[in-house]
Amino acid sequence: MSKPQSPTRGGAAVGLLTDLPPLEAGAVRYFRYWFSGSEARADLRQAFSGTLAPDLADSAFDCFGQLCDFCVTHGRRPLVRHGMTCSCLGADENCFANLVAAATQGEVADAELLASLIVTPQKAQTLST
Repeated sequence: MSKPQSPTRGGAAVGLLTDLPPLEAGAVRYFRYWFSGSEARADLRQAFSGTLAPDLADSAFDCFGQLCDFCVTHGRRPLVRHGMTCSCLGADENCFANLVAAATQGEVADAELLASLIVTPQKAQTLST
């Protein structure tokens, strides 16, 4: 019988945020903002508003929130994230960033595989599309 995986494993540093391409680094930063309280979420909404047209900003903010909430609601275990100002990249954060990148680039099989590391197997396809 194998020992259950430690929830802190998802927080293991696997690199630095600066190691990531812009899309993935942004996904990690936004992921951190989303789970850092209402003030951080307001800052995230402002970041979307500063770069997108108003309707697109609202839609992007809502979609990103749904993505994050889906990961929490259907997660295999609690996702671990590093602090807002931490330069480290955690294992869960890296998986999330690569999922976003694969899905954005239409790499369906890779996105589904990465999704299966975050959510229960029954929900991986839903998350990856």
